[in-house]
Amino acid sequence: MTEGWHYGNLWDVAAEVRGDQPALVHGELRRSWAAFQARSGALAAALVSGGARRGDRVALHLHNSPEYLEGVYATFQAGLTPVNTNYRYRGDELTYLWDNADAVAVIFHGAFTDTIAGVRDRVPAVQRWLWVADGTGPCPPWAAPYEEVVAGGDGPFLAPWGRSGDDIVMIYTGGTTGLPKGVMWRHHEMHRAFSTSNDGETADLAVARQRVAAAERGPVGLPGSPLMHATGFMFAVSTLTQGGTVVTLPNRSFDPAALLDAVERERVQAVAIVGDAFARPLLEVLERDRGRRDLSALAMLVSAGVMWSADTKAALAAHLPTTALVDLLGSTEAHGLGSSVSAPGADPTTARFRLGHHAMVIDEQDQPVGPGHTGLLAVGGPCPVGYHKDPEKTARTFRMVDGQRVSVPGDWAAVEDDGSITLLGRGSLCINTGGEKVFPEEVEEALETHPCVRDSTVVGVPDTDLGEAVAAIVEVVDGASTTPEELIAHVKQRLAGYKAPRHLLFVPDVGRSPNGKADYGGARRCLLDHLAAAT
Repeated sequence: MTEGWHYGNLWDVAAEVRGDQPALVHGELRRSWAAFQARSGALAAALVSGGARRGDRVALHLHNSPEYLEGVYATFQAGLTPVNTNYRYRGDELTYLWDNADAVAVIFHGAFTDTIAGVRDRVPAVQRWLWVADGTGPCPPWAAPYEEVVAGGDGPFLAPWGRSGDDIVMIYTGGTTGLPKGVMWRHHEMHRAFSTSNDGETADLAVARQRVAAAERGPVGLPGSPLMHATGFMFAVSTLTQGGTVVTLPNRSFDPAALLDAVERERVQAVAIVGDAFARPLLEVLERDRGRRDLSALAMLVSAGVMWSADTKAALAAHLPTTALVDLLGSTEAHGLGSSVSAPGADPTTARFRLGHHAMVIDEQDQPVGPGHTGLLAVGGPCPVGYHKDPEKTARTFRMVDGQRVSVPGDWAAVEDDGSITLLGRGSLCINTGGEKVFPEEVEEALETHPCVRDSTVVGVPDTDLGEAVAAIVEVVDGASTTPEELIAHVKQRLAGYKAPRHLLFVPDVGRSPNGKADYGGARRCLLDHLAAAT
């Protein structure tokens, strides 16, 4: 085995130490570390016996569930690569993702059977389909029942090729290019970047074992955001690596009351969310049910991906006086850019961050800048390998600054006199709506497949709950007649629902420049004026 940290080895250590203690909790279901390891080992063995080879990709098309994390652990045990799949994707999006990833197997919830049936012949590389029962119908004849595959497991699995710190974890992110891109992390670098214990270059499982065994019980964490996104996924991975317990919610849509009930019932110590899209509903329930729950175990509420508003943060602090509110500034390809921690009882702030240990602000010549200057955020230290099948984007994002390789995801910031930074925003056109990234051209293309649409421009506009909302101006064909509702429904038939415009305005001309480029600034001003007038 190549030297280096590997999550398969680290989780095997946790299973050895924790044994009968819970690793996964899902509603009434409680799965011990021993069962978690055995079921995942049986799945790993089945994938390899079914033809998967070292590094092959296994797609997870699942809601938050024990099966999601068992699928991840199985790929770790077998030296395979997990591939997250947005469960809102439709046929074309799934086809692109699984083809781009070269997936050889897909594990999916039964609710997605009909959609998958329509794309199976478009992804011939997928040789294995594993169906997870969820009460939505029977297992299709072309898939194998997941429970039959994992039954009878009796321990960990080790493939003939072993495990290496160079094995890959791939996390697909919407990015700013309009199509998902797979961010490739080596196990070794990912563990070093995300570890809470500052593990160094040398992998020492004896030290890891002692660290897990030092605590009577591991941390209890609840990913409130989907495991299919980096925030929820890495939160769960970090919790399990410490020999902890991951609590997931059975609800298919976000239920803030159910989350708070689970925090009280399971004595959850940390919860991960994504900005106000999660924080505001939680606040509404806390205000409605003031004092009804004992949330004293909750030591930390973490938000990543989208900033929370100052008002929401302050109101949450009042309801959770013993909880630290943590803003993490980073992305799938740039972990540790900065953080903002509001200690229990302190006055919470937003948009102002303390730079991470390996982070810096650079100018457009890739030179670090200091107080009084603005520039692009960058972070060094352990970094991803790059983007799967995209050397150009890899070269643009991962650069050399002062002799070290850094990740530059595209966020602009101002450096303050005390060395902290004020986040200014993403310099690209990417729309970040409730933690989901939407590229305007993809939505424009969907709009323009409607026979009544001649042209369109899509932008993001401020939204109190989502951070940004997708909005569009649309020019219709002469003499055509349609409605905003019809066009929004049309987009939802082709793309995930969150990509459809929440605001749509008809205009006589979208205002392209003579060279054909869209005027995104003008479109945004037009929509903001329209929304202000409507308000």
